[in-house]
Amino acid sequence: MNLFVGAAGGTSGLAVTAAALATALATGLGAVPLAFAGGKSRSWLGAANAVAAGLMLGASGMLFYQGSSDGSRTIVGAFLGVGTIVLASHLLRSRDHWRFESLRGAHARTAVIIVAVMTVHSAAEGVGVGVSFGGGESIGFLTALAIAIHNIPEGLAISLVLVPRGVTVGRAALWSIFSSFPQPVLALPAFLFVEAFSQALPVGLGFAGGAMVWMVCGEIVPDVLRTWRADRRGSSVPTA
Repeated sequence: MNLFVGAAGGTSGLAVTAAALATALATGLGAVPLAFAGGKSRSWLGAANAVAAGLMLGASGMLFYQGSSDGSRTIVGAFLGVGTIVLASHLLRSRDHWRFESLRGAHARTAVIIVAVMTVHSAAEGVGVGVSFGGGESIGFLTALAIAIHNIPEGLAISLVLVPRGVTVGRAALWSIFSSFPQPVLALPAFLFVEAFSQALPVGLGFAGGAMVWMVCGEIVPDVLRTWRADRRGSSVPTA
């Protein structure tokens, strides 16, 4: 099969890969607003975490909705996603000197988990792009455009977790793009083997959605509450 000429319905594998690559690059745009945020103080860490949690819950809701046509597989995928991320988090917590970029300890662990969760999530989107191209170029490019637009707030969610903890905006943008790397990698195989990948897609959607929900409930929301309590204690101290 000549990937550069055409595979199915006149669609070329090169077009599928290029479209999926564009969706991955769009994720980096999410870091742009933080270039104008003015600083990395913990004073806005809680608010940034809260916004990131909302964006991630919205994304996971979309994943569950997309997988609702095969609810049983989506539910199985969700439980697998939660179980996998809980296990990964436990293994990360067992390391005393975890590092990520310039971060150490709990901040580093949170950063690693958010990038890992969003990378898992993007795998399902990459399969979705490839499967959609199996129905024709118009459907495929429309799906890729929708995912690219959807990826921008996901990049923002990643950056909102990383930047307030000390990662530079540029590095946060690169990590955001990295988290979407599975999209161009998996889009072409999914396009070439549409039927097989379409059967597995609901499990992947549920897996990614469950992983993100756990990330919000198990990591980000507790961090929001800790920051809020710390701010309240700080504000209760009289100033001279």
